[in-house]
Amino acid sequence: MSAPTAPSSRVAVITGADSGIGRATAVRLAAAGMDIGITWHSDREGAERTAEEVRAHGRRAETAPMDLTRLPAAADTVDELCERLGRIDVLVNNAGTGTMTPFLDLEPAKVREVLDVDLVGPFLCGQKAARHMIRQGDGGRIVNVTSVHEHQPRVGAAPYCAAKGGLGLLTQVMALELAEHGITVNAVAPGEIATPMTGQEDTDPHTESRPGVPLGRPGDAREVAAVIAFLAGPDSSYVTGASWAVDGGMLRMGPQAGSHLTSDDWRRP
Repeated sequence: MSAPTAPSSRVAVITGADSGIGRATAVRLAAAGMDIGITWHSDREGAERTAEEVRAHGRRAETAPMDLTRLPAAADTVDELCERLGRIDVLVNNAGTGTMTPFLDLEPAKVREVLDVDLVGPFLCGQKAARHMIRQGDGGRIVNVTSVHEHQPRVGAAPYCAAKGGLGLLTQVMALELAEHGITVNAVAPGEIATPMTGQEDTDPHTESRPGVPLGRPGDAREVAAVIAFLAGPDSSYVTGASWAVDGGMLRMGPQAGSHLTSDDWRRP
């Protein structure tokens, strides 16, 4: 019996790829030879700009709206993009939201919104992608974008921290259960990255000072995309169930302190 023929092109679906880490990841994976499915929530033009960058690398790009507050139906977008692109080899659960509201002031609707977008949505999208990967029979990669707040808390971000902490443990359970199908599941935990979500869409992070971060600056979305690309590629075939911090050393300081310190005095004993 002859071996199964490898697909001519691998396909990655990236949620929230209209800007920031999602866009940088889409472009990085396209440069690695993948066709890309792009989801967007409110920025259709941003998604189209991402698609143009993907196509500039000679790869296919398909875009689709996805509102993860409308579950479970929103997760059907993974099925739609899989059908339009022919398969799925990589899912990057990148779409996210947050709040900076004191715990005692939080309304239930806001808590549900953050948990749906940051935790339940990735859960359901992961199920959809994994089922396609299992039917295809040649494994796959799932990367969940969490946060340094998967590991450490932040005042004012209770539902965000709860969701990202939950997504971190979900990643580990998925890794255990999907390993027999050749599907690896890992998390990437960014620190402060210069993106629209942090109000730094047009900022060069190399020119910004962050005294409380050991590397002294925010991160670039492309630096996160590089780690995601590793986890989505062949060189990470024996890596699963891990969380990869991309934070300039912030977790070693504690992210609450790391983002609030205003001098380098901590560097000296």
